[in-house]
Amino acid sequence: MSEKRLMSLDELFSHDCVQEIIGEDSLDAIERRAYTPPLCEVFQNGPTALETQNQYRFNIDGAAKEQLPHLMENRVEKVVTAGEEAAEGYLRPRAIGIAFSGGPAPGGHNVIAGLYDAAKKANPENRVYGFILGQDGIIEGNACELTDEIVNQYRNLGGFCMIKTGRTKIDTRSKMRLSVETCKKFGLDALVVIGGDDSNTNAAFMAESMKEEGIQVIGVPKTIDGDIQVKDADGKSLCAISFGFHSAARSFARNVGDLCTDGSSDVKYWHFCKVMGRVASHLALEVSLQTHANLTLIGEDLADYVDEDRVEKAKAEGTVDYTAYGMTLRHLSRVVCDAIVRRAAVGKNYGVVVIPEGILEFINEVQIFIIKLNTIISEYNDVHDTDFHTDFRTLEEKLEYLRRLVRGIRKMGPETIWNARDDELFNDIPEFFQAGLLIERDSHGNFQFSQVETDRVILELVMDYLDILKEKGRYKVGIEESYYAKALSQAGLSSDLYGPVLFRNYGVGRYLLIKEELISHKTLKQALVKAGLLEDEDQVPMAILKIYNKSVPNFKVQTHFYGYDGRGSDPTKFDCTYTYNLGQTAFSLIAGGSTGHMVGIRNLERSFDEWEPLGIPIAPLMHLEERGGKMKLVLEKSVVELDSNAFRIVKAMREKWMAAYPGPDRFRKPGAIRFRGDLEEEKPMMLTLNSLE
Repeated sequence: MSEKRLMSLDELFSHDCVQEIIGEDSLDAIERRAYTPPLCEVFQNGPTALETQNQYRFNIDGAAKEQLPHLMENRVEKVVTAGEEAAEGYLRPRAIGIAFSGGPAPGGHNVIAGLYDAAKKANPENRVYGFILGQDGIIEGNACELTDEIVNQYRNLGGFCMIKTGRTKIDTRSKMRLSVETCKKFGLDALVVIGGDDSNTNAAFMAESMKEEGIQVIGVPKTIDGDIQVKDADGKSLCAISFGFHSAARSFARNVGDLCTDGSSDVKYWHFCKVMGRVASHLALEVSLQTHANLTLIGEDLADYVDEDRVEKAKAEGTVDYTAYGMTLRHLSRVVCDAIVRRAAVGKNYGVVVIPEGILEFINEVQIFIIKLNTIISEYNDVHDTDFHTDFRTLEEKLEYLRRLVRGIRKMGPETIWNARDDELFNDIPEFFQAGLLIERDSHGNFQFSQVETDRVILELVMDYLDILKEKGRYKVGIEESYYAKALSQAGLSSDLYGPVLFRNYGVGRYLLIKEELISHKTLKQALVKAGLLEDEDQVPMAILKIYNKSVPNFKVQTHFYGYDGRGSDPTKFDCTYTYNLGQTAFSLIAGGSTGHMVGIRNLERSFDEWEPLGIPIAPLMHLEERGGKMKLVLEKSVVELDSNAFRIVKAMREKWMAAYPGPDRFRKPGAIRFRGDLEEEKPMMLTLNSLE
């Protein structure tokens, strides 16, 4: 037998398959780059113009009117086909700058591609500059001129890799002055900022400051959290969702769906999945619809919780229990435990829980803790002319100070702000979370919420309570009746003889539950002896021990965080199409002379031929809100509406998807984000459901 000759490296590298494997482009990436998303009809008909829409009404904040006087007359502008007079202005040469701001979101490159293509089609002499590293690039004058070669490399691909992104805000006079100088240096007619609520707020202030310089500023709504949703004062939708949401949700759903498959295969893990969404729970809601996870916590729903039992008890006593309104951490852990115990009872000691990243912000008790502790720390510092965290360095020292407040040793005003119930609830939460709530505040005296591990807080409370339930015999794994009968038959024992002694529901149902009082091998033997099935000196039969041991739950947990992977995902076809048309809309707004507008597409929830490109005025959307210890004008974030169809469906399906009954789980496999073929869903499920009338 001849020896096989080892190929030389030159020979290996000459093979096409090797070149394909070591190359940077997958077949999917090549196909993505070659794909051109469809255009809204108005962009297919040559030059565009703007048509003011006066039917939309906004509630104007006085502070916005005062701080953004030149933008307050802006109205919603609809992109329409231009007449001959308007076409001339559309076609004139322009220089446009564009920058990313904040975290990446799938589809950002297509905003640039859409703007670039529209600009070059209108006039080949048009120039588009990309500012490097976001608004730092604007301030520092660091930009590159975009070309076909640069733009084509990133079409339909995820990330903000083309020009990178940053988190700097142009929020001081000096930064604004430098930005104006940069715009003049590049001869810019307009600047486009792609970002979230803060970035579009910033875009409005830039538009106000740069208007006299003749520089237009346009914002593009971006956030995977889906919390930029614009309606007018009458509830008419102008922007149903920000771009990147669908792609991130699908990315998360694929991963969570795989965990659902793993859980029902290995049948021993509970997977706790935290998904991004610090202020709103839209991503968690969409993942729930996509996967049918066993339990999905929606922060907005918890904020609306009322403990009816405590309300009725207070009524009977002729009082009002204000603490009955709003979810507590303790009760939240009971909700999760209830799902775990109920599933275990039917033999399912596994499952998947989806938790929004910002769920603790919806817990009334946590907010009260933060407010009270902020007050205590601030007042201590004022009264003692020193620092609370310097005087009480350890957690135990801080807790002892709080106990002294409860005991009345230390008073704050006419009454102690920290009462016995506060102390009881505070002592009920994990030690690391106590330490987190008592950490040093930021420079504005605010609690640093980003440092809290949301899933760990909930999980530790859950594990503590499950241990209590296990000790009380209430947390048991159900034993399938047929398995029990077969095991005893093989051991030569009578299942009907032992059954009533072992199980609290013997003869009822498919799954049998060991009696609550049987919490150890010792109590098991005592019960068998008492029933006359064993003598004191006898050993418990191995078959009975095996059945008992199978009933003892072993709570195993895997935790997962889905965030950065989703925001770096390649965009779905929906986001590719959406963002490409947003870019086209941005150019139409610039050509139409707009400034201080945010691009939007109305009717996203409908079929593509009904999409309606718009310019949405930013200033009328802004209101005062506390940020960083100061009242600032901002765009309001949109949270999950509890009367929306999407939430109502999830709420109605909770029991079915929890599947705390014999039989299969109701998991749904969402599949990967597909770019080939026609199997990709058209839009987020939330939009589909919420559009139903």
